[in-house]
Amino acid sequence: MLVAGALALLVIFWIFPGIKETIRISREAEKDWPGFLFPIAFVIMFVIFLIAMV
Repeated sequence: MLVAGALALLVIFWIFPGIKETIRISREAEKDWPGFLFPIAFVIMFVIFLIAMV
């Protein structure tokens, strides 16, 4: 159990710099909310359609 915990901490510290860089890049990136919201709205409407068909 101790080895698994140490391995988990090692993986977290190994990945952490990449996560920080990804967050920095995403803050500087152009915002594309319509490209995010359109597929989500489509899925929600499709689920509502499927429920209504039952």
